[in-house]
Amino acid sequence: MGESARGAAWGLPLPPPPSGPSQRSVGFTSSRAALASTSSAGTGVVVVAAGPETTTTTACNSNAAGTPDAALDGEDYSYSNQSTFIQRQFGAMLQPGVNKFSLRMFGSHKAVAMEQERLKSAGSWIIHPYSDFRFYWDLLMLLLMMGNLIILPVGITFFKDENTPPWIIFNVVSDTLFLVDLVLNFRTGIVKEDSTEILLDPRAIRQRYLKSWFLVDFVSSIPVDYIFLMVDLEARLDSEVYRTARALRIVRFTKILSLLRLLRLSRLIRYIHQWEEIFHMTYDLASAMVRIVNLIGMMLLLCHWDGCLQFLVPMLQDFPPDCWVSKNNMVNDTWGVQYSYALFKAMSHMLCIGYGAQAPEGMTDVWLTMLSMIVGATCYAMFIGHATALIQSLDSSRRQYQEKYKQVEQYMSFHKLPADVRQKIHEYYEHRYQGKMFDEESILGELSEPLKEEIVSFNCRSLVANMPLFANADPNFVTAVLTKLRFEVFQPTDFIIREGTVGRKMYFIQHGRVSVLTRGNKETKLSDGSYFGEICLLTRGRRTASVRADTYCRLYSLSVDSFNEVLEEHPMMRRAFETVAADRLNRIGNRLSRLAIR
Repeated sequence: MGESARGAAWGLPLPPPPSGPSQRSVGFTSSRAALASTSSAGTGVVVVAAGPETTTTTACNSNAAGTPDAALDGEDYSYSNQSTFIQRQFGAMLQPGVNKFSLRMFGSHKAVAMEQERLKSAGSWIIHPYSDFRFYWDLLMLLLMMGNLIILPVGITFFKDENTPPWIIFNVVSDTLFLVDLVLNFRTGIVKEDSTEILLDPRAIRQRYLKSWFLVDFVSSIPVDYIFLMVDLEARLDSEVYRTARALRIVRFTKILSLLRLLRLSRLIRYIHQWEEIFHMTYDLASAMVRIVNLIGMMLLLCHWDGCLQFLVPMLQDFPPDCWVSKNNMVNDTWGVQYSYALFKAMSHMLCIGYGAQAPEGMTDVWLTMLSMIVGATCYAMFIGHATALIQSLDSSRRQYQEKYKQVEQYMSFHKLPADVRQKIHEYYEHRYQGKMFDEESILGELSEPLKEEIVSFNCRSLVANMPLFANADPNFVTAVLTKLRFEVFQPTDFIIREGTVGRKMYFIQHGRVSVLTRGNKETKLSDGSYFGEICLLTRGRRTASVRADTYCRLYSLSVDSFNEVLEEHPMMRRAFETVAADRLNRIGNRLSRLAIR
């Protein structure tokens, strides 16, 4: 690098160059070389593109040195650097962003970064299906398609002059955006059916799209409004030709052809399905609401289309005398009145509650009525089926409980159990499961140990709060005990423990009241926060008393193996259990020597 180039790069004052055209050209070339060399070194970019102040300083020095061409070259370089920055920002929008949805999809920040690198290696201008750009573009297309599917049938059916500026602008903008969407689909990655991999190869994307939805998307994106404009302009050149039947048939044909845009419904269904997946991965309740709104919206859209069809067919026939429009004298009414009666007639057919204002007489009206009834009955059956499945899926645990209890009822009927026993079984299920059934052991077994401990601690928080033993114990001991507890329910008069039997469990009372009975008719009451049955686990002997439930009792049991395992890990807590057990033995009249204190 020469002295002049080095001085220009670092913003140092330089001696004035020799005058003359040739020398000015040489100075311009050396300045460009200096900028190129500093850009490759990574320092000139910072100096030139750091901001207006740096650029201004360099320009002043160049002007002072008498080199205005170098300043112009710096401005060109700054403009190119800004365009490169915009390209980088737009390229980042085509990549999957680090957000809640992408983290759930790919698993971690590193996996998202690897997916971004895979997108870069796939080629230029490949759009990731989970990128920010595709998200907002799909949202725009979803709103545009909803507007098209609602407005287009009304405009085609009830408006005679379709070449008004607002209508032309709406259709031209819609057709243009749909054609752009058609092109973008060739550059958008495709999620495979198993959702394990995303197809990013341009050739594979093109082949997959051509074999799937390309034909439907292409037909629905045909710019029919341009045909309207050309037909209208050619017809207006000769007013006589414009009034001929041939021109009228062409207009009618273009109206029918414009109905091909309704094939955009396939795109709407695909986009709604994608949004259902997004909501399902984030919020289950939102996913259910989307499915409900989707189902009701499709029903209303079909009613809207059928209403437009009820008026379009007579209109294409020039309103024959036996059609419902002529009979009701609505040929020259406003489009609002015409649409309202057409929608009422369509909904009457589809809901199978009548024929509308009057029964059909012409053959066209008869066939339209039959078609509406068939479509309506099919949609009604689909609505009932989807609504039933949706309601069941919203509360699967209650449905599982109901199915289980039906089996219990059939079992009781098969064995002809007495009525009082059946009533006790019914009450037990009501108190035990409370109308919902979960496979809690399977659910907790699939979770990590920290998460499992957190859930168990939350579920047993009332037990821990009411039990002095847990309130003053080591938190690790409490957690170890809670993770090994098993939930049980006992009915009034049930004997939870019988005297003389081998003890294999101890119990913690979460809710309810029990009576401890001994041979000497001594009775002790225990309630929420108490525990019993630990004496046999400590002595490895038989039960020294019976325990009867006075009310419905919700207990947690701890097996002897789990009990010994926990005490081996926390030997200091054994002394606490032995002290309480000795006190209870003294109170029920037994000797302390029966307790083998270690």
